[in-house]
Amino acid sequence: MTYSKTEKLLAGFEPSFEFVPVDPLPEAEFADRLRRIRRAAIVGEYDALIVHADDVGWYHTSNSYLRYICDWSREGFLIIPTDDDKDMQLISFFSDSVILPPGGEPVLVEKISQVGCWGREYADRPGSARQKAIDAVQDRLVSLGLAAGRIGLIGDDTSIPYWQQLGEAVPRAEFMPENGIIDRMQRIRSPREIELFRAASALIDIGIQAAYHVTKPGVTDHEIYAAFTFAQMSRGGETGDGYQIGINRFGTHCGKPYGHVVAPGDLINLYISNVTYRGYFAQSARMIAVGAITAKQEEVLVMCSEGVRRAAAIARPGMLIRDINEASFSPFIERGYLADAAARTMPFNWESMPDGSPRTIERRHVHDADWERQGRRLNHVYPAQHGPHNPNLGHEVGLPGMPLYNISSNNYDRLEEGMVFVLHSQWLEPLVAGANVGDCFVVTSQGLENLTCNTPLEAHRVPSVAMS
Repeated sequence: MTYSKTEKLLAGFEPSFEFVPVDPLPEAEFADRLRRIRRAAIVGEYDALIVHADDVGWYHTSNSYLRYICDWSREGFLIIPTDDDKDMQLISFFSDSVILPPGGEPVLVEKISQVGCWGREYADRPGSARQKAIDAVQDRLVSLGLAAGRIGLIGDDTSIPYWQQLGEAVPRAEFMPENGIIDRMQRIRSPREIELFRAASALIDIGIQAAYHVTKPGVTDHEIYAAFTFAQMSRGGETGDGYQIGINRFGTHCGKPYGHVVAPGDLINLYISNVTYRGYFAQSARMIAVGAITAKQEEVLVMCSEGVRRAAAIARPGMLIRDINEASFSPFIERGYLADAAARTMPFNWESMPDGSPRTIERRHVHDADWERQGRRLNHVYPAQHGPHNPNLGHEVGLPGMPLYNISSNNYDRLEEGMVFVLHSQWLEPLVAGANVGDCFVVTSQGLENLTCNTPLEAHRVPSVAMS
């Protein structure tokens, strides 16, 4: 491969609109969040809250609770005394994935403690970083007079061993899980937060336009992925690993690039699960058809686009979320693809058997010249079941690692102004046809605002022969 060709693929690319950067959230917004958090702690009869996020490799944290509360993008323990005359304290730098300098300052935190990564292999010193971190939290609780207090814990599955050791270190304190305080605050977004979602959505559209710009027969999936990544990250996107690409002759099963060379008849899915801007992510999905595709594939493309449009057309504040889900699946039901929109009984790509036992993936050779050129073979048909990828229409978007509600048949909540979510309609019949298309939306007083409106929902068409 001549790599100079790769660098030239984006020559002449200009997006159809200008990206306008958005400043970080102001300190006043974090101060308001802290007031609400402390008020919830008072109602819960807590003397303090302890928030934990762990490092999970590649400079990512296991959740975004710390970023939401004080804009800290690293791992750490944040101690929040309920009394507002006592300062928050942050204990961090106990993983070996240290970024120097870190990504910004924690807002409203005066005292930051550095634990350091310990251990025989890392530092030739006895002890462990986890225990050092727990010791530091114990010391702070004692100094704050909270060693016998009632304390709410906010974290995730990676927090469990820390909480266990903390309970042993501070036996007189009463610890209770209390993620709900923050989770409930995620449901409705502030106007400033919505600006950040708009920016993340704009980056998605720019990345998609860049991918369209380079896609033609002979280009690889690596080059398409790289074009998308360069376009969005060069304008402020935080990561380049939050999305998938799928290319084959049948529709979509999505993954990461592996060296597929675009050819006539390919269907390409850009499943943009996560483009993050200043901590907030947006999501969308688009399809690309290269040359002629089958009538069945055309029908599936149209059906999925129609599903998103029907759902978006009726959505407004006060409507049941389940009714939006029902509207999106009506094109599938009308065409005989589904019997109803019930998540409980809907077939979906990764479901197990009806009794919950494992579903066997069919063993069959699936020819893939680009994979076989690398000395490997596809010996199974993925996925094992036809249907949508998920038995629902979409889900909330927000900060990575935070719990999300689904747009599903079992969600009887009502839409409220300020909700932000993705509606993506999907269908895949293995080795036959597939599509995954969707947009990111915010609920307004009038209905929905499409945040990823700068690229059409319908499939992008690429000629089977490169144009001169």
